[in-house]
Amino acid sequence: MEAAAVSRVSWLLGRSGPQLGWPMSSGAHGEEGSARMWKALTYFVVLPRVAYSMLNKPEFIPYPDLRIRTKPFPWGDGNPTLLHNPHVNPLPTGHEDE
Repeated sequence: MEAAAVSRVSWLLGRSGPQLGWPMSSGAHGEEGSARMWKALTYFVVLPRVAYSMLNKPEFIPYPDLRIRTKPFPWGDGNPTLLHNPHVNPLPTGHEDE
């Protein structure tokens, strides 16, 4: 392309010259520092939040439109679902281990 055509295209795209700024790839500068940062974030931010969310069980609120049983399930006593976990999934009356 000619220089005039290139300048018209760059003017249409809103670019007047070479772009200055940060590159788009994260590994372009300081790969070791970036890996160290993500490792630290994993250990000091992500893992404690996952542990906290596993320990913090929300209280049971018996909403009337949830856990409706119109007829019993064909297994067990008919109340728990097929993949019921007594520590996590509440029955219509609440958690079993409380």
